[in-house]
Amino acid sequence: MNSINKARVLFAAAIGLGLSGCISLGAAEPPESLITLSSTAVAPAGSGAETGSEGSVGAIAVLTPETPAKLDVLRVPVNVSDTEIAYLQEAVWIEKPARLFRRLLGETLRVRGGALVLDSDDTPILASQFVRGTLIDMTFDAPSGSVVVRYDAIRTNADGVVTSRRFEAREDGIAPEAVFVGPALNRAANTVASDVADWVLSGE
Repeated sequence: MNSINKARVLFAAAIGLGLSGCISLGAAEPPESLITLSSTAVAPAGSGAETGSEGSVGAIAVLTPETPAKLDVLRVPVNVSDTEIAYLQEAVWIEKPARLFRRLLGETLRVRGGALVLDSDDTPILASQFVRGTLIDMTFDAPSGSVVVRYDAIRTNADGVVTSRRFEAREDGIAPEAVFVGPALNRAANTVASDVADWVLSGE
């Protein structure tokens, strides 16, 4: 093996060792704890809403977002490069991200607008507005050391007008460990949920 090829092998090995402690391409031992999303906006006990009252925005149905395959799992995806995805070791969601984000957005809308929000799996027959979309990313990006939450929202109002908008939040300087990535994803998801709630309630 010549010196150039030897250098390439050593470089590849170093990269592999650097990532091997943080991400996994296969099965791993169960984590000691699970991660979830918790809303920074929580409706107090006894609060409620109704439709038909003066100033009411009507019932809002929040539907479970679509997701790409990388998010349709209980693991936290890691963008290793533009063409490679792995999963962060010890970072396991208590429930799939799409359902967690749906409830987070529903709670944020409930608190921010005082609206009657339907965010369960029951058919939202009473809703006058619908919020759906695609949760594109809830991911750790290894090259930039950041977490990214990206959501393409689609709003249908009471008149049947459909509007879409992309929302994104990012936190940089995050170490590739579950203890740091989990809280950072929660903060970013709350930022996106707050921005989506403002957009839905404003009617813009």
